[in-house]
Amino acid sequence: MQYNKLRFAIRSTAAAAILGVAGQANAVDLNIGDVDAELYGYARLNAAYDIDENINEFGTQAGQFNSVDTSSGDTATGFFDADAEQSRLGVNVTHSSGVKVNLETDFRGGTFRIRHAYGEYGNWLAGRTWSNFNSFVGYTSTLDFDSLAGNAGVQDRAAQVRYTTGPVSFSLEDPRFQRIGASEGTTIVAAGDKKQSLPVATARFQQSISSAVTVSFAGLVQQLSVDNGTDDDSALGFGAFAAARLALSDMISIQGALNYTNGANGYLYRSGNGGFGAQDAYLNGNDLETLAGYGGTLGMGVNLGAGNSVNVGYGFATVDWDDAEDDLGAAVVADRHETNSNLFLNYKMTPVENVMVGVEYGYFMVDEVGGDDGDANRILFAAQYDF
Repeated sequence: MQYNKLRFAIRSTAAAAILGVAGQANAVDLNIGDVDAELYGYARLNAAYDIDENINEFGTQAGQFNSVDTSSGDTATGFFDADAEQSRLGVNVTHSSGVKVNLETDFRGGTFRIRHAYGEYGNWLAGRTWSNFNSFVGYTSTLDFDSLAGNAGVQDRAAQVRYTTGPVSFSLEDPRFQRIGASEGTTIVAAGDKKQSLPVATARFQQSISSAVTVSFAGLVQQLSVDNGTDDDSALGFGAFAAARLALSDMISIQGALNYTNGANGYLYRSGNGGFGAQDAYLNGNDLETLAGYGGTLGMGVNLGAGNSVNVGYGFATVDWDDAEDDLGAAVVADRHETNSNLFLNYKMTPVENVMVGVEYGYFMVDEVGGDDGDANRILFAAQYDF
């Protein structure tokens, strides 16, 4: 690499944030020889008031379905909490050869965690980034970091190799979203019996078909396996989603998604008791049986101009536990989440350049297989300063 040229440019924008906090944003571009690099990110405050019960668990003040109380007993009410764990830092690097690299981190969980770490060259991508079984085409903007149940695909990142040509992309991915362990409570398959034997294969099509309409379709197949020395069985899991966005005007858009999974509920977003995806399968005697699920979202965004917007969205994810209930007994699956649903209504504004503040109402509902249910209401405030 040659170091005969060094150009370091810093753009600064002063801003005053709400709550009386002043800040300064710096976008940093660095050119050294054959390499161009850009540093980006944001600092963000999330503050939540849980009206009924405390349903924040993983940081970023996002509401969690596994914290919604489904018992008939009284619970404490009125909880406030705040953090800056969503704050993010990333760097994009481009080499004159055409190689591109992205490394991005945030602080969710109170640690410095990797979000993206991948490289691209030509049509190929390798590393950790958004799963190819994912799309933001039907996404409704929310302040809640984890957003709507039933959003298109897994809404998370996986190590993968991906090939893209035009609107079509294919990938082989780490099966990190498989859910046939015991992480959600009552054991259905012992955690040590799960075996990841093959990568997950995905395919996706995504394209704007007019100035007003954008669509995305994707599918995946995966092999589920257990081997505990006595029971050794495999099953095929698959999933598919369709997502679309329709711009009714320069101000208003309608968007949504539909999902179906069978033996791939780890990819049905926010369908489980915890870990975001429900279990994919259960062991019935010596046989591994798959579980089916479905979900969807529908939302609307209204652009009010000058960085102001109103967004409303509803989402749900349902898993069919009927066969497991028949095979294993009602008591084993009674506390499993059959349907998770939520609704968000928010207002966001940009008081000055690079600063976003907003407020959001969120409603969470859980229906369990055994008939118990619960709901929770909350208010979320966010202030974000980009650079």
